[in-house]
Amino acid sequence: MNRTRTLAIASLGFCIAASLPGAASAATLIHAGRLVDSIANAPLRDVTIVVEGADIRAVEKGFRKPGAGDTVVDLRDSTVMPGLCDMHVHITSETNPRSQLEDFTLNDADIALIGAGFAKKTLEAGFTCVRDLGSTDGVATSVRNAINRGTIPGPRIWAAGKAIGTTGGHADPTNGWSDRLGAPAPGPTDGVINGPAQAVQAVRQRYKEGADTIKITATGGVLSIAKNGMNPQFTEEEIRGITTTAHDYGFRVAAHAHGTEGIRRAVAGGVDSIEHGTFLDDATMKLMKDKGTYLVATISAGKFVADKAKNVPGFLPPIVVPKALAVGPQIQGTFAKAYKAGVPIMFGTDTGVSAHGDNAQEFQWMVEAGMPAIEAIKAATVVPAKFMGADERYGTVQAGKAADLVAVPGDPLADITAMRRVNFVMKDGQVYKGR
Repeated sequence: MNRTRTLAIASLGFCIAASLPGAASAATLIHAGRLVDSIANAPLRDVTIVVEGADIRAVEKGFRKPGAGDTVVDLRDSTVMPGLCDMHVHITSETNPRSQLEDFTLNDADIALIGAGFAKKTLEAGFTCVRDLGSTDGVATSVRNAINRGTIPGPRIWAAGKAIGTTGGHADPTNGWSDRLGAPAPGPTDGVINGPAQAVQAVRQRYKEGADTIKITATGGVLSIAKNGMNPQFTEEEIRGITTTAHDYGFRVAAHAHGTEGIRRAVAGGVDSIEHGTFLDDATMKLMKDKGTYLVATISAGKFVADKAKNVPGFLPPIVVPKALAVGPQIQGTFAKAYKAGVPIMFGTDTGVSAHGDNAQEFQWMVEAGMPAIEAIKAATVVPAKFMGADERYGTVQAGKAADLVAVPGDPLADITAMRRVNFVMKDGQVYKGR
């Protein structure tokens, strides 16, 4: 038999053997000194996480010796945990002194490319999934699609598309600008509604455009060019039109809300999460607890705008400064009261207001406000996965789950600031940061 034929037969035999049931295949063995698996309330020590392809195949006690072809990732000096999830970001923008002008000078292609850079920063900070709660012309859905195709690196994105507001409200894209500019007044297609019928239409439009979730602006906002950041901007009937339709389509509804009455209407109207919740009162906290409505406090954004308003003249427009000084300092205290009252909590930062890549700072603010570190980590892992109905694949470190893993040096349960020093990121079995 000639040498070429011998090699061909040998190669064929290897391929057959590799495809047989039970045949060994190369794996990535992650040796973790500590593992916060988001199941137990205490870390596991000295474990091996076995990754094959995009999946976790096993979690084993001790450090498994590698077989032929296996790769070892040595994280014995680190704490490994599930990929983190930030439940409130704006992946295609970041606040700066030119933000208002950029709304009119950047086109969708510019915004998408900017978003690609922010997506990479977010992933490298340890966040393998995010919920994007509103982007110009819904461009975050395009960034999401590019990530899903493997065109660019980034987190898994649950995108709301264009947020839904009312005429002159926080999500009205022409807020603060005269209607005399000549453009037609925005309507439900643009995310601006008036009345329950238009509320239904706007949700259906988001479905048509491929959104994953729904965002409404139930009150005024800090950064919009408008005087009032607290006032309710929807009737309860309008909110019910949105939530009833959204739930018919399998959407969860997030409500931006600062002022007390707007928060109450949003919760009573059936939203699934309150974003910010700055002036949340005791009665509405009880209602949220009874209804299972989550709070996503975004303490980072509150601290960011308050700092800029107080210390950096000209960074924010003059009309925004009083709102930033009134709202920003309140959010951490409200979070502390809500946590103590038993309101369900999810991790979220409103990054895009603050800087992308700094998302993990929120852990420190949550722990300072009284939440134990292990609960703060769960609020960024297993809790959002369950909330989004994705916990069969994400949120915990278990056999059969997606290989979304991050690591930080040392022990974040003893020093929560370690969450800002991510030294390893894996998403779907692919390493994006670390050795």
